[in-house]
Amino acid sequence: MKKWQMWTAAAVVVVVAVGGSRAAGWWGSNPSDDKSTLNYGLAAEVQNLDISKSTDTYSNTILGNTESNFLRVDSKGNPAPDLAKSYTVSSDGLTYTIKLRSGLKWSDGSALTAKDFVYSWQRIADPKTASQYSYLTSGVQNADDIVAGKKPVSDLGVKAEGDNTVVFTLERPMPQFKYLLSFAQFAPQKESFVKKAGSKYGTTSSEQIYSGPYKFEGWNGTNNKFKMVKNDNYWDAKDVKTDTVKWQVIKNPETAIKLYKEGKIDRAAINNSAEMYSANKGNKDVKDSAMAAATYLEYNQAKNPYLANEKIREALNLATNRKDLASQATGGTRDAATGLVSNSLVKAANGQDLAKYVNPGYTYDKAKAKELFAEGLKEVNKGKMNVSLETDADSPISKSTVDYLKQAWESTFGSDISVTEKVVPFKQRLQDSQNGNFDIVVSNWNGDYQDGSTFYDMFKATDTGMNNGQFKNQTYTDAVAKAEGQDANNPSARDADWKAAEAALKNDADINPLYSWKGASLVRSNVKGVVTNPAGLALDLTHAYRK
Repeated sequence: MKKWQMWTAAAVVVVVAVGGSRAAGWWGSNPSDDKSTLNYGLAAEVQNLDISKSTDTYSNTILGNTESNFLRVDSKGNPAPDLAKSYTVSSDGLTYTIKLRSGLKWSDGSALTAKDFVYSWQRIADPKTASQYSYLTSGVQNADDIVAGKKPVSDLGVKAEGDNTVVFTLERPMPQFKYLLSFAQFAPQKESFVKKAGSKYGTTSSEQIYSGPYKFEGWNGTNNKFKMVKNDNYWDAKDVKTDTVKWQVIKNPETAIKLYKEGKIDRAAINNSAEMYSANKGNKDVKDSAMAAATYLEYNQAKNPYLANEKIREALNLATNRKDLASQATGGTRDAATGLVSNSLVKAANGQDLAKYVNPGYTYDKAKAKELFAEGLKEVNKGKMNVSLETDADSPISKSTVDYLKQAWESTFGSDISVTEKVVPFKQRLQDSQNGNFDIVVSNWNGDYQDGSTFYDMFKATDTGMNNGQFKNQTYTDAVAKAEGQDANNPSARDADWKAAEAALKNDADINPLYSWKGASLVRSNVKGVVTNPAGLALDLTHAYRK
């Protein structure tokens, strides 16, 4: 989510990691010589294949390779025609007219038509679906009222004209809209299939139908070994050169590297721990890749009276030495965050990386932190602060992060605070985030597309599905609204609005930015055609093949 799509309720980052003691038999004796098959792994379980509801990166890695949209981001980072033959945009930027390719088919051979796209957009906007990504429809005619339950989904500004034309009517110009036309959560859905499957839709590989280069097989909803096979009904099947992609969920990243070196897998992340990175960064097979991914803390302001206090939140932020944290907990595999938005997402109009341009100036100031914390405790008037700090059990760096923060905060605030580490499986952390079952949670987000709105839209309202801390910040909301309203067609002014939004987050201490991610993986040299994206689908295997 995400397209690192979610680590929070939203994205988990994929530089696809692999590992696990049972993997060798799955991949066979000499898998790196098999030209019809590629071998990859996921660092956590697939959660959900419901296109409208999936939010984590691991599920979206599968969906992004088995479903197609109007457009697909190419190797240069540009959305290029996929199921669409062409599209045009009106001079005012408010009407998108998309022509589909003729003869499109679903993986079962049935016709794929314009109405399948209309249904998918209506379904994600429908409050009955309860999609966490419904906020992305905002800007399409009547979408906000539909999401709020004030208008029927039939009023959404997405209409089919015959079988091969889809027309979008927008309420305002949306510079990011072309990326939404490539986003997995807006891929077409076959209404009859969805309704027949009912509550089982997307819960197994057989309870989904596929529009993309591959079909998914062998996933029963809980198992950790499955595969993608070439979809012969995909419009461009002749250019899909790989017959099978084998996957397995393997949670031990150190085993991934071992398997890679044995020739049994084709990619293994080395940035999952400081020790792993240091031991392998000199390998000739290491490839760096840009990642528009960030790690930050969310404070549960809705349920925790201490964290509802701005002075206490600011004190925690000031007691966080981000540069030292990045060095100590990640060994240089992450950069210290300068704000919410990650490095490498997109350049500002002045040519700077957007993260550098919007930098609001987070600092480390232990003395000021102690002063504010003491004042905040008096205002709350409930005595010592006992707080839990939650993260994923599946990530060594996440565990190192909470170890560091616990020590830093307890050494700064002494007996006035007690931090309890809550280290849980990835799936539970997602559920806890979504349900508000946390005090402070380590959240991760990989941008869904290459535009600032993919980060800033997360927090513009308490009901977006991504604002897990349930904070309200009108200055922030107004800045985002301005960027997406009156300044939508003015890149410089829009960047200034993002800068104001970052400043508002910092001034109210609504989040605590920790890291900006960097990708580093061992990559098989005889595998060609893989597209990696800093945002959106991190690993696109549409045209991948073994040479």
